[in-house]
Amino acid sequence: SARNPISKGAKPAKRAFRDGFLINVLNPKSVLFAAAVLVVIFPPQMTLVETAIVVLNHLLIEVLFYTAFAFCMTTKTVRNAYFRAKVVFDRVAAVFLGALGVRLLLSE
Repeated sequence: SARNPISKGAKPAKRAFRDGFLINVLNPKSVLFAAAVLVVIFPPQMTLVETAIVVLNHLLIEVLFYTAFAFCMTTKTVRNAYFRAKVVFDRVAAVFLGALGVRLLLSE
């Protein structure tokens, strides 16, 4: 559905926040992806404290990145540039994630 247009209508701030929050909380793909990557990257003998630090660090990076992204998308210039490049972004992300999945499947 990369070629499907995105609705450019603005939502009220409370509704937009609620919708974004619910989509992320109820969407297991992002959690499963992060967990799969972390399981492959970090050694299994990590202590509970080390694991908690990694998880909290990951959470902090995600919150900071998506907050900055949300603020950037509120500017008309950035938003319009994204709408023009949406198909390219979607295709590149699909190829990257597919290649990462194949690499994970083929690794030990």
